[in-house]
Order: sequence, then structure tokens, then C-alpha cells
Amino acid sequence: MINLVIMAKCLSSICAVSHVVKGNFLKGVIATPARRALEKEKIDSLEKLSDYSEKEIMQLHGFGKNTMQKLKVYMNQNHVSFKNN
Repeated sequence: MINLVIMAKCLSSICAVSHVVKGNFLKGVIATPARRALEKEKIDSLEKLSDYSEKEIMQLHGFGKNTMQKLKVYMNQNHVSFKNN
């Protein structure tokens, strides 16, 4: 039984480490799940983000209406927009 508890603690720390976002791109603008999804797609700048359509980004895990609204406001403030469909 003790071995199971120790193994569970080890596994939970491994899972926590594997879900950390490495860069600071959009930190404080959108939530971590959405930032991880962008990182997975190698989107780490507004320039790269502008190569995608809003529809393409909405298909990523972690993106919903609220996150997209925050992202669009931030992009607008930085004079960047999604590509047209």
C-alpha cells in the first residue's frame, strides 16, 4: 500500500512538470491551457499567430469564446490580426 502512495506522488509530480509552459508568450493574457496549445503548434509570437485564422485557433484545445475575446483584444492593441479565411 505504501508503495502505491509513493508511486502516485511520483507520477503526479511528473505530470505537473510535463504541463508547464516554457515561454512567456501571452502570459497574463490568456489561460495556461490555451498557451500550451499555442506552444504545441510552435506559435510563440504575434507574427506567427497572424499566420492563422481565428477558426484555426479556435479548434485548439483550451480556446473558447472568452479566451478568443481576450486574445483578439490583445492582438488589436498590438496592431495584429488573424489571417482572413
